[in-house]
Amino acid sequence: MKFRKLGNTGEQLSAVGLGCMGMSFAYGPADEQESISTLHKALDLGVNFWDTADMYANGENEKLISKVLVPNRDKIFIATKFGFRFKDGKPSHSGAPGTYFDGSPEWIKKAVDLSLQRLKIDTIDLYYAHRVDPNIPVEETVGAMAELVKAGKVKYLGLSEASAESIRKANKIHPITALQSEYSILTRDVENEILPTIRELGITLVPYSPLARGLFANINDVQNFGDEDFRKTLPRYQEEYLENNRNLAREINELAQSKGIKGTQLALAWVLNQGEDIIPIPGTKRIKYLEENIEAVNIDLSSSDLETIDSLLKKYPNVGERYTEGSMKLVNN
Repeated sequence: MKFRKLGNTGEQLSAVGLGCMGMSFAYGPADEQESISTLHKALDLGVNFWDTADMYANGENEKLISKVLVPNRDKIFIATKFGFRFKDGKPSHSGAPGTYFDGSPEWIKKAVDLSLQRLKIDTIDLYYAHRVDPNIPVEETVGAMAELVKAGKVKYLGLSEASAESIRKANKIHPITALQSEYSILTRDVENEILPTIRELGITLVPYSPLARGLFANINDVQNFGDEDFRKTLPRYQEEYLENNRNLAREINELAQSKGIKGTQLALAWVLNQGEDIIPIPGTKRIKYLEENIEAVNIDLSSSDLETIDSLLKKYPNVGERYTEGSMKLVNN
């Protein structure tokens, strides 16, 4: 495993982290034993940066992770997130009618204690606001988060899907160590304002969905997704964009095959090649895909490779939005 520095801290994190959401939520049926085996394998392979959130299956994902986290606490840098809540207690995705966001200081104080209880640890290494609450000044949210650092409940603070303006405001209240945002070959809006801003401030980018939610591997299998797989709701898997994305995925996979790798590995290598201050967290619940993802740290892409990928995006530009309209209202605030 290769390692990268986290922000302005002395922390050395695996260059590829592990997104744990799919072990309990959003991508079809869960298999606890398989997930636990994958967590143990991640440790064996040197993947020390694990990511979860309190909304993933309404806390069940944190409980699952605790089973491996607790006996291996000194080997794992754990990140979790707060803010999304469910009106009826039934977990769903960010744009669902029953889901709402709460970035209030009052909720933060409760949320952190609930996450600590589920994770069965004393301190969270990296605590993110899962979004920026459009109804509450970001300074208030981050001020309350800063109190958690003083109390020893949290080591470092992060934001997720925040605008450049919000990042600057937040960083004045307390140093922001990491920004988690979607970033992949298909989702590159952070390159405009956000990436230059966090680089100026010494903040690490933690891309989630760096494999475009498995699009390069699964675009031809969308008809087989179960009703509980939230990708069925995403524009990129809808008829209007499906043909475009199937063609794009086919050519990305052909490029990868010419290099002796998989399309998913090419996609992850692309993200890794965008800078040493970027630590992607591809999600998986299976050892096979974990091992494939880790191999991407050793893939170097030439300027010609990068140009070819850019040309394919120009050839097939109609990729569709990354979220539904409801979910998009909560990004870049």
